[in-house]
Amino acid sequence: METIGTASKEQHTLGSQLRCSSFVRLLRPGSPDCGAERGAAVRHLGAACSPAAAMDVGAADFARCLPGLRDRVGSAAFLGLDMEFTGLHSAFQLNNQPSLFDSPAERYQKVRQSVQRFTITQLGLAIFSEEESNKYVVHSYNFFLFPSTLGVTDVELTLSASSIQFLSHYGFDYNKFLKDGIPYMNELQEKILSQRLSEGSWKVCSALNMNVVKKAIDEVTCWIAAAKEGDTVILQDLSDSQMLDVQLVLRQALPNVWTQPLGDSEVMVKKVSPQHRQLLESSSYDCCQKELILTSARGFTNLFQIIVEAKKPLVGHNMLMDLCHLHDKFYNPLPESYDEFKKNIHHLFPVLIDTKTVTKSIWKNYHFPRASNLLEAYEVLCSSDLNPTDPACPVIALASDSAQYAEKKAPHEAAYDAFLCGSVLLKSAHLLLCGSTDDAAKANSSFSQYLTILAEYLNKVNFIRGCVSSINFSGEDASCRYPPPLVVCVRGWPRLNERQIYQELQPLCRFDIRRLSENQFILLSNRFKHVIRVLHDYKDHPKLQISVYNHWRHSPHVNCLLKVSGIVALWSLLAFVLGRAPSCSP
Repeated sequence: METIGTASKEQHTLGSQLRCSSFVRLLRPGSPDCGAERGAAVRHLGAACSPAAAMDVGAADFARCLPGLRDRVGSAAFLGLDMEFTGLHSAFQLNNQPSLFDSPAERYQKVRQSVQRFTITQLGLAIFSEEESNKYVVHSYNFFLFPSTLGVTDVELTLSASSIQFLSHYGFDYNKFLKDGIPYMNELQEKILSQRLSEGSWKVCSALNMNVVKKAIDEVTCWIAAAKEGDTVILQDLSDSQMLDVQLVLRQALPNVWTQPLGDSEVMVKKVSPQHRQLLESSSYDCCQKELILTSARGFTNLFQIIVEAKKPLVGHNMLMDLCHLHDKFYNPLPESYDEFKKNIHHLFPVLIDTKTVTKSIWKNYHFPRASNLLEAYEVLCSSDLNPTDPACPVIALASDSAQYAEKKAPHEAAYDAFLCGSVLLKSAHLLLCGSTDDAAKANSSFSQYLTILAEYLNKVNFIRGCVSSINFSGEDASCRYPPPLVVCVRGWPRLNERQIYQELQPLCRFDIRRLSENQFILLSNRFKHVIRVLHDYKDHPKLQISVYNHWRHSPHVNCLLKVSGIVALWSLLAFVLGRAPSCSP
């Protein structure tokens, strides 16, 4: 602990607190205190976000990158998006895997349960700017995210072993996620934090910070007893979040101290009179102002709000899970109502484009080989067989900070997959345009033309293995044509369950299975050839009689109704017969 003279440190503090404190650097543009800081950040964006850093953005770089990101998003033609998670499908609930039996509302409830348990490890954003006709420049970023621990209820994280293993296989850096993840919070969490700040009831949520705060309180309490008004003491070796926790707790506990950050890891504590304290609290230079703290705690949510305000088309691939996480982590906890969820997403993102929906629809008409994943779709669309030399084809140029993606594939890295999403969209849209217009129109094509040609796919997000083909965020969900369901009648195989039937049929094909009654099961497949194969191969099976499902014949409700109706009819007939019987005379 070091006591120093007041004058020299105060002169240094006035300039340093605007440069060094991360929560001050995150001030919104337009605030009177951040004009110079924001201008410097924009001018030095290239230096602060060098090619190595611009690709991967953590908490240490995010504040410096935010102003430049705001400008790029504002001038973009559209945005590509991808995310990586700590898990996909929660094992906490039984039967939580996607099923062909799922309605959109049922699937939403499954996804909602998973989103509430898992979190985002990495968010990829590819900003596509239309430089000139048919030319797009792409800036692609990896944002490592970690839930905010700044004054909010501690967030519980669930890890799926298979997801962690999968990301590790593709080189995911968990140190960046855990140590340099950008904080974020949704509006409900921000409201709780704002209320605590207004009430002066700051809570230290981090166990690591709690020990540091206790030590700081002990040091300052011992020092202040002998200190004179105007004396200062320096607390050293603090992280950004510890600097804030220490200052707020000290101010809350001791009415005769004032705190200011010095550099990146120090806090100056000064003994002042209560009157001087009130004057300092009203100063525009106070780094612990409520709005500054809220801006810092929002972290990545600041960029999310920029994206929402920009209203740019948002492009993803199989993006239902992504949209659910966007809503839950940065907007508000997912509502119970599926319809309310759709309404909220459409309000946040008026134009959504799912490249899975687009490529799944056009693959037959344009001799598009069926691709099993995003990278395969990109490679097919880039192939000379599908897309021979065409001067009107969109040119996609990677910016210098993303140039490595031109030379090296990086599947399941969020920024790379976001770049693939945007590229697949442009190439798919060009295919559609080529099939519907003349060469002159193709040569002068623009992104607005691509949006027009993609009109039937807008806001329709692919629905994986369900009873509809896509979720329509701007209208009714689209139904799809699947093969007829099959019914299995079991004979001489007691206590047979769904899993045993699945294992029986798995070598032949894949079906989703539900029990109808004690000895009946219904089968669903999305492949006609699977239905035909099973009907043929199990035609003479001794224990499993498989046939096409007929509602009037196989529905338990119909069978129950028929049985009840039969009993009622029998009793009515009996009563009628007995009523007509001749009476015996005495």
